[in-house]
Amino acid sequence: MHNIIEVDLTENIDIFKISCFLIPHKDGLVLVESGPHSTIPKLEKAVKANGYKLSDITDVLLTHIHLDHAGGAWCLAEQGAKVYVHPKGYTHLKNPEKLLASATKLYGALMDELWGTLKPIKGNQLFEVADMQILNINELAFTAHYTPGHATHHIAWQLANVIFTGDVAGIRLNNGPVVPPMPPPDINIEDWHTSIERLESLENITTFYLTHGGKITDCKHHLTQLKNNLNEYANFIFTHYKKQTPKPKLIEMFTQFSKELLVKNGGDSEAMKSYESSNPSFMAVSGLWRYWKKKLTTENQS
Repeated sequence: MHNIIEVDLTENIDIFKISCFLIPHKDGLVLVESGPHSTIPKLEKAVKANGYKLSDITDVLLTHIHLDHAGGAWCLAEQGAKVYVHPKGYTHLKNPEKLLASATKLYGALMDELWGTLKPIKGNQLFEVADMQILNINELAFTAHYTPGHATHHIAWQLANVIFTGDVAGIRLNNGPVVPPMPPPDINIEDWHTSIERLESLENITTFYLTHGGKITDCKHHLTQLKNNLNEYANFIFTHYKKQTPKPKLIEMFTQFSKELLVKNGGDSEAMKSYESSNPSFMAVSGLWRYWKKKLTTENQS
C-alpha cells in the first residue's frame, strides 16, 4: 500500500477545487499534477507540513498540459525535478509561448490571479512518455495510459491499484455527480468513450484520484454516470448545433440544462455554482460546438 498524500491547492481560494498528489519514495517525493503556478506557495506549505522541502520533489507526472494541471511544473523543474508529459504536450512546455498567449487571451486580467505565468522547462528535465510505458522511480512503478477525449495530450497514471485520472474521469465535487469538463479545442466524444472503456478494462483498480474531486472508490458507478452525462451533454449541443441556436442563447440554455441534470443525478442545486466554476457553460458550449462542427464537416467531405 503506497502512501498517497492529497493536497488541495485551492482551499480558501475562490476558484474550483484543484488537487495534486504526493507519493513518498526512498529518495524524496513524486508529484502527480503540479497545479497552476499561482498555487505553488500552497504546495510548498503542504510539502513542508509533511516533513519535506520543495526540492525533495524528484519527479512530476502530468496528466495533461492545461494550466490547472501543469502550469506550475516549470517551478519544480527549476528546483531540480524531472517532468513527464505526453509527447503532444512536450513542445508546449519546452516553449510555452503559444500556451501562455492562448490562456491570456481567454482569461485576460484574471490570468495572473488564477494561473500565474509559464516559463520554459529545459529539455534535460522534460521527458516524453510512451503509451503503456512503466516509469520506475525507486520502489514506485507508474504506468502511463494514453486517454484522449478531454485532451489529445492526456495520460492517466496507474500506481498499483490506483489511477490518477486527470480529467478523463471527469469532475466530482463534494461527493456529488460526476460531470465531463469540456473546454475547446480537443473534445472528442468517441475518443473519450474509448478512454473510459480502457479505464474499465484495467483489472483490480480500487481507487481513482481526480484532480478535481480527490479520492473516488465507487469506480464502476462513477464511470457509468460519466458516460451517461457525456452523452447527455453532447446530444444537447448537437440538437442546437443543427438548429444553429445563437451562442449567447445556447450558453443560457445549457447552463439551465446542466443544472437540471446535476439535480437529476442527485446533486444539490446549491452546488451548481461550484460545478459551473469548474466546468463553465461557455467553455462546454464552445468545446462541443467545435467538436460537432469538425465531425459533421469531415463526414460531409467523405
